[in-house]
Amino acid sequence: MNDCVFCKIVKGEIPSQKVYEDEEVLAFHDIQPAAPIHILVIPKKHIASLNEVEKDDQALLGKIHTVIQTIAKEQGFSDNGFRVIINCGKDGGQEVAHLHFHVLAGMQLGEKIV
Repeated sequence: MNDCVFCKIVKGEIPSQKVYEDEEVLAFHDIQPAAPIHILVIPKKHIASLNEVEKDDQALLGKIHTVIQTIAKEQGFSDNGFRVIINCGKDGGQEVAHLHFHVLAGMQLGEKIV
């Protein structure tokens, strides 16, 4: 956890281009965007992955979904739509061991996977 890049962003040790912050959640622009709009939404609490979510985290995860909705409206892409992705583990493509939600928008996103 001490070497977690997202925890360092939460603490202000690494700068980020924030779009939302409250006491539990932080959202910022991805430095390697996969779409014209690529925002990462993270819990400030260190949770390594979706596999590490505990029952006590249910309210926090629900709040994150509401935060994503708020960001989409405030940033002006809610009407055209967006995609939310959670990668989990190595095979799932997770590169940072801190639960994070990718919010992609600003273009027609590729073919449906599911």
